[in-house]
Amino acid sequence: MEQRIRPDLATKVVSVRKLLAGSLEHHGRLTYASSLGAEAIVLTDLILTHLPQIDVFTLDTGRLPEETHDLLEQLQTRYQQRIRVIYPEAGPVERLVAFQGVNGFRGSVPARLGCCQVRKLQPFRKAIAGFSAWITGVRRAQSAERSRMDSVEWDGQHGLYKISPLLDWSEADVWTYIRSRGLPYNSLHDQGYPSIGCAPCTRAILPGEDLRAGRWWWERSGPRECGLHERTTTRRTAAVLG
Repeated sequence: MEQRIRPDLATKVVSVRKLLAGSLEHHGRLTYASSLGAEAIVLTDLILTHLPQIDVFTLDTGRLPEETHDLLEQLQTRYQQRIRVIYPEAGPVERLVAFQGVNGFRGSVPARLGCCQVRKLQPFRKAIAGFSAWITGVRRAQSAERSRMDSVEWDGQHGLYKISPLLDWSEADVWTYIRSRGLPYNSLHDQGYPSIGCAPCTRAILPGEDLRAGRWWWERSGPRECGLHERTTTRRTAAVLG
């Protein structure tokens, strides 16, 4: 059963819908890259309930936890299969594994980024082809790198605009929305996983650890990112909102 949400969160929801509607009117073709994390549940629900003209896709890297596949099935059922699933090409994956081994990404940061490139970035570029802007669910509180992002930026790395409607949402905001709407979510969140990626690259965090500490936890320094959110962006909010 749905529950009423706090007035301040209701205002944030309205702001997200306005930003997405304005971006859709300006760009015409928008796609949302769903991570299937908690933030993704919020945006998937808002988009497919109120702005179904926006395309939604997710990436299956071939190394996702079974809990993530279970969630994807629930979402596809709830939203009538309106979530595209993009997979990496078999050839590059085979060459990657032949070169570095099945879990060779743990050998070094460049090796891990090479795995992300094949399993995530290359399929991502295929998924966004033909779109004018892509939507992401990142929040400022998740990391120092993400705290510097703007809600609308030119993504020079991928050659289109990037829209981040949840930047100023708190973790509590995200979970209040999910529970108020009775939405499905990844069961790993209940086991101490605030951020969920590939199974061998994600662990639960310990009390007091950073929200991103469970991603690529064997790496001792550097940002815990896959390469989708490199800081090669430029703020262009006015161009999107008219």
